[in-house]
Amino acid sequence: MASPLLPQQIRDALVGLDGWEYDGVKVSKVFKLKDFPAALVFTNRVGAVAEQMNHHPDIHLCWNVVTLVLTTHDAGVKVTARDIALAHALHAIPLSD
Repeated sequence: MASPLLPQQIRDALVGLDGWEYDGVKVSKVFKLKDFPAALVFTNRVGAVAEQMNHHPDIHLCWNVVTLVLTTHDAGVKVTARDIALAHALHAIPLSD
């Protein structure tokens, strides 16, 4: 089982990842895309990365807005190093072609 990170460890790990936030419970980011088809393409890219890393975010899609929420369920729904690694990988996904 993955160990939860301390709040300061999480904040430090998010430095340089513009838009990623830690609210004391979870790590999240809101992505605004051009339109619904672009949001779907982005969501599929997120899914491919998540599958590759075997760690899956909660994904909320509302027209052109995609919200990604990261926690680790087997760590008591807390933030772990796996969430931070996933945030870094997801941050690198292009928003458009």
